[in-house]
Amino acid sequence: MNAETERGSTAIDHDLCKGCGLCVLYCPPHVLSVGGELNRHGYHPAAYDGAGCTGCAICFYVCPEPGAITVTRGDPRQPEEDQR
Repeated sequence: MNAETERGSTAIDHDLCKGCGLCVLYCPPHVLSVGGELNRHGYHPAAYDGAGCTGCAICFYVCPEPGAITVTRGDPRQPEEDQR
């Protein structure tokens, strides 16, 4: 994924994630994966690969755990006033 297609970023609260994998399955750019380490509840939480998010928020909508995923639209490398 190049810089022109990166239109957002994803944050996953590892303690809220139950590791169901729905976000990983439905992510169109395939930038989410199931992590290898366990969270404090004994689940393998999802993880954002760090680049390539399009900001579509499909992961947010398919996640059964409220608050586990936050999607921010816009290029995370640019200040907010430059994104208009």
